[in-house]
Amino acid sequence: MSPVISVRDLWKVFGPKAERVVGSEELTALSRRDLLKLTGCTAAVRDVTFDVAPGEVFVVMGLSGSGKSTLVRCLTRLIEPTAGAVVFDGEDIATVDERRLRELRRNKFAMVFQHFGLLPHRRVIENVAFGLEIRGVGKAARRNKAAEVVELVGLAGYEDAYPDELSGGMQQRVGLARALAVDPEVMLFDEPFSALDPLIRRDMQQEVIRLHREVGKTMVFITHDLSEALKLGDRILIMRDGDMVQIGTGDELVGAPADDYVADFVRDVPKANVLTLRWIMRPPKADDQLDGPELGPEVVVREATRAVLAAEKPVKVVADGELLGMVGDEEILAVIAGEPA
Repeated sequence: MSPVISVRDLWKVFGPKAERVVGSEELTALSRRDLLKLTGCTAAVRDVTFDVAPGEVFVVMGLSGSGKSTLVRCLTRLIEPTAGAVVFDGEDIATVDERRLRELRRNKFAMVFQHFGLLPHRRVIENVAFGLEIRGVGKAARRNKAAEVVELVGLAGYEDAYPDELSGGMQQRVGLARALAVDPEVMLFDEPFSALDPLIRRDMQQEVIRLHREVGKTMVFITHDLSEALKLGDRILIMRDGDMVQIGTGDELVGAPADDYVADFVRDVPKANVLTLRWIMRPPKADDQLDGPELGPEVVVREATRAVLAAEKPVKVVADGELLGMVGDEEILAVIAGEPA
């Protein structure tokens, strides 16, 4: 399946004569600190390459200053990339003119920010319909669509409320509804829940999961929170100082961290909640009885624990009729106890 977005060799350098940095092997090899000291330039995004598949929730994660928010803004040229390509459905966004860029932003992309950006003098239904109004959709049609999306995000009954009458979580639901109302191909989230209280944040994460399940939109989600990344992401890109450190599924990051930086990130993650049986299964032994129960390799350890511990024989890990390995009490308990499997 062709990717919806292909990012290739993307750079964003802030500072004087930024283009010369990308064109110099000597300068691009410098650390962020040395580059700033020598040239007065900061490389916020450094040679980043990745694809986003249709319907995927692709999470970009990193600490403050890692370049993640700059990266997501480069995808729609809210920040102009210094070099590289951002290909959307075969078209390089980095090279289109302003008119085409406006069309793409209005019709193909929608962005949800940390700060809700709601219009305080407009009611909920009018805020949700705002993107459709900009498109020139008629009043009745946009109100009908807005009402449909308001119900979808759980705000039915609040259509005529003003933003300042709503809680932070409800305001963010309005932001979600406004993004969904224009029926974009890609939704971009820039740390949308980081200002919310923990319980409300958890509810909003569940809301994104539910909406993704129901509407199937391709999503690029920016966060500094590993638990949020693991909860939401089909795949996760970890960034540090503008560089890509590792890209993979949650179980790949936890099971095989690329370096000490990633290992530090995932050290406190409850592995049983993330690792799948593929990571803990052992090869079949000659004396194994192969008439025990079967589970798939992508079953999460936590979900498999009861079945494995209740079975009288080791569980077979099977995919497409092929025996991949075995999992017994020993493998399960090693993960639960936090020991190497």
